Amino acid sequence: MSEAIDYRHAHATGAISITGVSKSFGKHKALDNVSLELAPGSVTVILGPSGSGKSTLLRTLNHLERVDQGLIQIDGDYIGYQRRGDKLFELKEKAILRQRINVGYVFQNFNLFPHMTVLDNLITAPVAHRHLAKSDAVTKAGELLEIIGLRHKADAWPRHLSGGQQQRIAIARALMLNPRVMLFDEPTSALDPELVSEVLDVIKKLARSGTTLVIVTHEIGFAREVADNIVFMDEGKIVEKGSVHQVLSQPRHERTRRFLARVL
Repeated sequence: MSEAIDYRHAHATGAISITGVSKSFGKHKALDNVSLELAPGSVTVILGPSGSGKSTLLRTLNHLERVDQGLIQIDGDYIGYQRRGDKLFELKEKAILRQRINVGYVFQNFNLFPHMTVLDNLITAPVAHRHLAKSDAVTKAGELLEIIGLRHKADAWPRHLSGGQQQRIAIARALMLNPRVMLFDEPTSALDPELVSEVLDVIKKLARSGTTLVIVTHEIGFAREVADNIVFMDEGKIVEKGSVHQVLSQPRHERTRRFLARVL
């Protein structure tokens, strides 16, 4: 597994702009006026206690969660909306699905299609979206499976794979559409401890590929190794953001210090 993952665009893409985003579920304010700018090709790790809004923020980045207020843009395009004059209108589901081609999402619990082989899990979306011809999709799937060390599992069913193998397949599936941005929602939280490293190794390779990564994780050591930026959230707000050294070694906010004291 020494080969590097490199599906870069010719020019740097994947700039994320989050402006004044709020989201409530009933009386609970999951996101409270969140603003954040992430450079193309950067790796951002989001930390925070349970219920701090980390996963909700991630889900708004590809319109899996509709925001109540605020704007999200990737490379200047509004996510989930279209501007007409001075007003924004929500896109129809088909248009939103087309946008999501540019935003790969890796869930906690793999979400592979259980009735499809590994190869079919990888090629279905790019063929259905006419992103690749079937022969090209099969070729690219083989290349990605080689990179993640699972080419020999192309004809296997998900139920016959370990959790770590399923998550590596889920990452490869997201990469099939050559996304500008990859979102990871606690990608190792459903894994046995001995399987965590094989998934993190794949993400480390991806972090060197030029794709913009946003990762919600509780793996502090991993964050130190791969992140360009750390964002710490609590109660739906960004409490602190900065470089790995600044946030993890010299946190400015008392809430960040208390959180790190418990997890380090």
